Amino acid sequence: MGRILRKKPAAAKKRRKAEAEAQPPQGGAEPASAAAEERRPAENRPVRTAPPPRKAPAPAGGGAAAGAESAERFWQRAIRFLREVKVELKKVTWPSRKQAMGSTIVVIVLVLLISTFLGLVDLALSTVVRAIFR
Repeated sequence: MGRILRKKPAAAKKRRKAEAEAQPPQGGAEPASAAAEERRPAENRPVRTAPPPRKAPAPAGGGAAAGAESAERFWQRAIRFLREVKVELKKVTWPSRKQAMGSTIVVIVLVLLISTFLGLVDLALSTVVRAIFR
């Protein structure tokens, strides 16, 4: 009835992990575990750096340049969002025309049946209530 999303099998994830472990490390021999890295002298450990600092937000009321930059960022984000939507929609397994028509007919028939049932129940209860108050 609904859309079915294709998912990558877990085997592909395991295969990528195995390939990454099988590749020789770049830049010299790397330790296999965190404990081995702790035993390595400090001068041989890889240097871990912090990510670059983010740009400070523009002050409010920065003039026309800030407004133009903000509008440009808005359009860039909107375009990126639409591209991501397009990629995700390509992953969807859409129903065939026959499946869509069948599901639509089932929904319409069920709505008619339930609305008829509720209408009859409403009519019966209103008749009973009128008879009680007379």
